Amino acid sequence: MASNRLGALLARSTEIEEKFLTLISDPFGQALAEDAILIAVGTSLAITTAVFLAFCVFRPFNAIVYAPRLRHTDEKHRPPAMGKSIFAWYKPVFHTHEDDYVEKIGLDATIFLRVARMCRNMFAVLSIFGCAIIIPINVVNSKAVEKKTQAAGGSTVASSGAIFLMTPRSLSGQIFWAFIAVAYLFDVIICIFLWWTYRAVHRLRRRYLDSPEYQNSLHSRTLMVTDIKRSLRSDQGLLDIVDSLRTTPEVPRASIGRNVKDIPDLIEQHEEAVVDLEQVLAKYLRNPDKLPATRPLCKPSKKDPEYTNKSEKVDAITYLTARIERLENKINEVRETVDKRDAMPYGFASYETLESAHSVAYTAKNKNPKGTTINLAPRPKDIIWKNLPLDAKTRRWRRFINNLWITLLTVLYFIPNALVAVFLAKLNNIAILWPDFKPIMERNPTFWAIVQGIAAPALTSLFYYFLPIIFRRLSIQAGDLTKTSRERHVIHQLYSFFVFNNLFIFSLFASAFALITTAVNISKDGVNRTPLQIIQAIDPFTRFMTALCDISPFWLTWLVQRNLGAAIDLAQFVNLAWGSFSRKFMHPTPRELIKRTAPPPFDYASYYNYFLFYSTVALCFASLQPVTLLVTAFYFTIDASMKKYLLMYVFCTKNESGGLYWRVIFNRFLVAAFLSNCIIALMVGAKGGEEPRKTMLAAMIPLPLLLIGFKFYCKSAFDTTIKYYTKGDTGKGAEAATPIDKESRRRDRVAVRFGHPSLWQKLTVPMVHEKSKHLLGEIYRGRLDGDLGGTAGYSDVYMKRMSKETPGKVAETTGPFEFVSEGNMDFENFKNRPEFSEDHGGEGSIYGAQTISRPGTPMTMAGSERGRSSSRDSERTFGEEEAAGVIYPAGYHSTPSGLTREFSPSPDRGIRKMETNQSNPYQLRDETGLLLQAAPMGHQTPNQRYTPYTTDGQHEGQDYFKH
Repeated sequence: MASNRLGALLARSTEIEEKFLTLISDPFGQALAEDAILIAVGTSLAITTAVFLAFCVFRPFNAIVYAPRLRHTDEKHRPPAMGKSIFAWYKPVFHTHEDDYVEKIGLDATIFLRVARMCRNMFAVLSIFGCAIIIPINVVNSKAVEKKTQAAGGSTVASSGAIFLMTPRSLSGQIFWAFIAVAYLFDVIICIFLWWTYRAVHRLRRRYLDSPEYQNSLHSRTLMVTDIKRSLRSDQGLLDIVDSLRTTPEVPRASIGRNVKDIPDLIEQHEEAVVDLEQVLAKYLRNPDKLPATRPLCKPSKKDPEYTNKSEKVDAITYLTARIERLENKINEVRETVDKRDAMPYGFASYETLESAHSVAYTAKNKNPKGTTINLAPRPKDIIWKNLPLDAKTRRWRRFINNLWITLLTVLYFIPNALVAVFLAKLNNIAILWPDFKPIMERNPTFWAIVQGIAAPALTSLFYYFLPIIFRRLSIQAGDLTKTSRERHVIHQLYSFFVFNNLFIFSLFASAFALITTAVNISKDGVNRTPLQIIQAIDPFTRFMTALCDISPFWLTWLVQRNLGAAIDLAQFVNLAWGSFSRKFMHPTPRELIKRTAPPPFDYASYYNYFLFYSTVALCFASLQPVTLLVTAFYFTIDASMKKYLLMYVFCTKNESGGLYWRVIFNRFLVAAFLSNCIIALMVGAKGGEEPRKTMLAAMIPLPLLLIGFKFYCKSAFDTTIKYYTKGDTGKGAEAATPIDKESRRRDRVAVRFGHPSLWQKLTVPMVHEKSKHLLGEIYRGRLDGDLGGTAGYSDVYMKRMSKETPGKVAETTGPFEFVSEGNMDFENFKNRPEFSEDHGGEGSIYGAQTISRPGTPMTMAGSERGRSSSRDSERTFGEEEAAGVIYPAGYHSTPSGLTREFSPSPDRGIRKMETNQSNPYQLRDETGLLLQAAPMGHQTPNQRYTPYTTDGQHEGQDYFKH
């Protein structure tokens, strides 16, 4: 009895295995029928047209969603105005010249639009040549093969319809010389367009380098020095490093990095607590006239040392306000201990002229002076500060681990991808393996039909939404120093992932699995065969080529449906729907409502990846299904126009890189061209015939060599002048195209502008709706006076606020909160505050504000009566620097308490008195701050006379240097 049961189980197991192998061998189903393709194309075009018309209708009545840049940017960066008619957007979008884009939307956005136009024009030309050459060859020869086969009484494979007649699945022999010629033609066309765009990017970049904004910016003439040895970690050490290159006689102003300890982590915890408190209050006070019967509860933070029992729930409002106060006090205490004695292995050196900085950077690009790495400094907000202290060895190891994880994720993703396609996209397959599931499906077929239609695309879309986030975090862990370099790596990683999983694995998975199954069956037939004989028996090249031809109609319909995605981007339906839904059901905080009215940041990494992936698909299937070139050209024609509107009126650039994404895009297009050549080589290897096959493959060897040669030509012709303003020659490039703003440069504060932001950034204040102001005194059980006295010399959260109703009087205090009325919950009222503007355009520069002045101290306010000693530097450091002829003030001016005093050392070691503003007694009149300790100018000793500046950086009329 037992043996019978065991035999039944084994038989059942064998049956399940065979069914599973059958399903997994064809996970994505059979090729689409010709009627299904026509229906898919028609449906996609119809929905795209409907969505586009909906955008035209809704646009005039919702400027918050469809034209936030037009609402918030200043006159210089504001796009052309639009009327209220349905097609009023057409003229300003299509009649704006490219030269105006750089000023209006930035160089990154301008180059993105240039790439979109390049793709449009490139694929328009490729579709003309491809369809004119390949389609007639495939159709004529496929029909001839079909007639011969029918005359011989055999079955045909080309009789499936016109869509398969355009593929080369039935061709063989000498005809593939035509495809080799097409491969050369396509590579030449691709290289011509890439060269043309490279030249345009070079022109735009040089114009950007000559612009007044870049010429007078501090980062453009500042060097970032990393991997500094311990013995050189001082301002004088930085000077010795750059002076060792002997490129320019100019002596820079230097600032060594400081150890900020755990301040960044504390600030991050503080911001998380503020956001949590805002969400708790928004939900609890959603109806001020009828509060919930119970107060909200929460679990203590896992990082909070005050609570040992993290699972016990506490009063959320009391706990979070107390935690915010504790974190703020802790941040104040740690800021007090920061000085220059514990220097970090990085620093910044700023020159008086742009030419000096770039010539030094160019000289140092292939050198490591004194073991350091010297590069042009990025914008301060572009720096990933926590990675600057990492040494080269640590970064290499982290990069290796990061590449390992990304490779594993890319290679192993095909397993869940195939399972989703097999089972979730077709639930009947689950019933085949699990018979008990079949009656469950039959009882409620409508429900399971909905699940089948939603589950697979929802899971796939969710994964692709988080994929860029995963890659960004991995890149940061790998040690990327800037957000720009992180985004370039994300583009590379996304492209590799999509090409491997969504193109080759998707297209070849069924054939590869069938090959493996066939090879296993052949090896079990009892005949001794060598591995080479087994490979010849299964004929892998022919199988792969047939699989690619069979799957080509899917990619044709998929590319057509990309037009729908572009139209949905333009219509901004997700933002419209989410805004309405969240306001009604999600209880958003005032901060969230304000940010929703701001221009959203443009995700260059994702959109560039889409462009690259669509182009790679089209190029790879160009010889298999030439219509894909025509469909791709149509897509880029539509999307180039739509993205132009979005970048001009909707999106902003979060971190302007100055056009540094182009090289990544250029290299990926060369990879796409190489993959296209590989597909043609596969066709030749499968169907080229026994004798001419080797000659044909030999004729294709120059193709990758030509692509590599073209890459190095462009690198030598353009890359140096794209990156560096000058190489150090004294000719034409030695004189700046823009007059130097010397008055602004005298106020440079290298140690402040390139100091760690945790030393100066303001702490976030919890924002509460003004309608709940009268209730906070009842629900908030903590301190309500809003004043910490002398214990927090620079608190932003607990500053006393003046009454708007009664000038000169202190406003009624209801705790450490900022109240926002319903009418003020608009980005327009907060666009000059860094906590809002930095994520929506960068430091407020496109919104009419001056460049944000970082306080000259780690504090954000002064007023404490406590004094400090005059110096936090060690005598050794100071003595060495002074002996070298570099004049420093008596104190580094790096600690909060040192700047809360009334008197402070001046550059000539005299005493200067801080002036205050009557409207804001906590705002220092002088903001020169930490730069005062930086090296003025080598061994020279000019007569210096201190001149105060207003809080907005305007000069009050006296010369800073008087010789």
